[in-house]
Amino acid sequence: MSDQATCELLSEDARTKVWRWSFESGQATGMHIHGYDYIAIPISGGDFTATLDSGEVVEVKQIAGTPYQRSAGVHHNVRFVGEGTASFVEVEFLN
Repeated sequence: MSDQATCELLSEDARTKVWRWSFESGQATGMHIHGYDYIAIPISGGDFTATLDSGEVVEVKQIAGTPYQRSAGVHHNVRFVGEGTASFVEVEFLN
């Protein structure tokens, strides 16, 4: 198993990009900066950590079907720390 979560581009047009992130326990996105405002919709929910660019580690509990929004500029590495698998859909607003 790789330490890297998988990311699949599901849809793209002039206004949005839609991604699906899939994780096994211990997998992470890798450190990245969000260039656009976005909304994430957890498919399965689960326990995650977000390591910020400051080094601070924040615990995150995703709840299946409960979306959350963030602004452009978020800089973090998201790791699934729960058991089994987890996934969420992320919609980036390009305009």
